[in-house]
Amino acid sequence: MPFPQLTDREREVLDLLAQGLDNASIARRLVLSEKTVRNRVGEVLAKLRARSRAEAVALARDAGLGSGTGTGTAPGRASGPA
Repeated sequence: MPFPQLTDREREVLDLLAQGLDNASIARRLVLSEKTVRNRVGEVLAKLRARSRAEAVALARDAGLGSGTGTGTAPGRASGPA
């Protein structure tokens, strides 16, 4: 599992970032507020020691996330829009 330092939710957010979704789209997909998504993105950047969102996306894609196959989706959670 890539990025063991991330929680399942953080990994899910990173996967959606790597798919090219913005915070508003991620919030809708995960049924969260945009503020919560901003917080999760900040936590992901800090844990990955990424200086930017683009750097985090590059790391995620290198690890195989962002393909849209639900790789970063927590077990038992739907990967599509609710």
